Amino acid sequence: MANTESTQVLIAGAGPVGLSLSIELGLRGISCIVAEKRDGVLKVPRMSSVSSRAMEFCRRWGIADTVRDAVWSRTHPRDFVYTATLDGGEIARLSVPSYAEREGKLDYSPEGASTCPQIFFDPILAEKAKSVPLIDLRYHTRLETFEQDANGVRARLTGTETGNEFTVEADYLVGCDGSGGVVRRQMGIEQEGLGQIATSVNVFFRAPDFVTLSGTRWARNFRFFDEDGCWAEAIAIDGEALWRLSVFDDPNPDLTGHSYLRKLSDAKLDYEILDVSPWDRRDFLATSFRDRRAFIAGDTAHEMSPTGGSGMHSGICEAINLAWKLEAIFAGWGGPALLDSYEAECRPVGAFYVDLSTTAYNRIAALPGATEFRTRIQNGENILSSLSPSDFLRAEIRYENSPVCVPDGTKPPEGDARMKQTARSGTRAPHCWIGDGKSIMDLFGWEFVLLRFGAPDTDVSALVEAAAVRGVPLKVEDIDDEKAAALYEKPLVLVRPDGHIAWRGDALPDDAAVLIDQVRGA
Repeated sequence: MANTESTQVLIAGAGPVGLSLSIELGLRGISCIVAEKRDGVLKVPRMSSVSSRAMEFCRRWGIADTVRDAVWSRTHPRDFVYTATLDGGEIARLSVPSYAEREGKLDYSPEGASTCPQIFFDPILAEKAKSVPLIDLRYHTRLETFEQDANGVRARLTGTETGNEFTVEADYLVGCDGSGGVVRRQMGIEQEGLGQIATSVNVFFRAPDFVTLSGTRWARNFRFFDEDGCWAEAIAIDGEALWRLSVFDDPNPDLTGHSYLRKLSDAKLDYEILDVSPWDRRDFLATSFRDRRAFIAGDTAHEMSPTGGSGMHSGICEAINLAWKLEAIFAGWGGPALLDSYEAECRPVGAFYVDLSTTAYNRIAALPGATEFRTRIQNGENILSSLSPSDFLRAEIRYENSPVCVPDGTKPPEGDARMKQTARSGTRAPHCWIGDGKSIMDLFGWEFVLLRFGAPDTDVSALVEAAAVRGVPLKVEDIDDEKAAALYEKPLVLVRPDGHIAWRGDALPDDAAVLIDQVRGA
């Protein structure tokens, strides 16, 4: 008879989303088992950078410096170079500041995106997870099937090395096991979208003389043109000798990879191929993110072109969104509508990033051949700025029409205003510096925070008392900073545990209990 174990949350998949969810849950006092069928050793760098929003979470977990310094020098350039061949000279260059140049200077985040490919990032997350006592991280463990009822989830798992079967009884299950994993398929959730948009190939290789051969300054990204258009992108993996070439679309891929690397430099590049992986570039969104006690996040919930790096980013944001809500349910102060709000908030954001990623890929795919591209650049045409989604658009997560946020009567920003931080209800609370090396974001993460700007004697006791009666964790922070007050616009702003604005106003509502009940999903 199979052994039976119990935990509060069972997580299927120990990729960056599953690991991030486990860290957030474990630090919130929630026990979880993370089941991963593989051994956890990554040999191919699928993801190449960590978004600023994900880095903000790493900052709160105490691993931001470890991620930022894992592989990329703080003085190393992170530019984009556009060229026909490595030794053919630059057609154009888009400059991106090094860590040292941008440190403490970003107006939208205390961290900014960091180059830390998945072969380095996942082990950092795994080590953090292993350091949290409530997290049970199990590799070589495959989720076979599960069933659920009103009281919980019962899952059958297998140790892939031992063949031993066992059962886990959990209050909730979260599928972070990818598009082809067990959880979404067994939940019966369909996908919608454009489907496959290209057949791509990744070539992971070692070439110490890659940049030397180019005769140009270091860059993190090299995009290559032939006379048909932009056909591939090489991304620096370790800032030294490792590179990943992504061929955008080849219906008949060269599974040796040699023809692609010879094309980069007219056969002059000395290289060692480490891996060749064909894959489908896809545009899919799950029709639902939840079935009763089972949820999905990350690639299980959406598949998008990696152009712009929004896939892992949106998945980690989903993990943080779900974690505090599960904590609220376990602690007894979360209302019945709180878990429903996970899909209501995250699915529209997932749809936004799927569309953004496909649009970004299509812009690159539509670029002209090398000769015309060079001519247009020489004529001063501004092409480069639109070729990759900005890191700001990944930082500025917005939950429009959230059922657990109170609308403030303002309209969603459009056009150029979309590229500015806002303190509208539902948005990620904007960053600003409020002290030596301290961001206002450093105040958020573990409870509701009521920001009180400019008038510390404003009576907020009604809200504090209403929260206390319902067991909702709440602290009040007085902010004496004119720039912060101008950014947040209202003297009172209520920020959720995930750093999103739940409510703001000139004064507390007449019935503070009604406000607390809405933001806790009651």
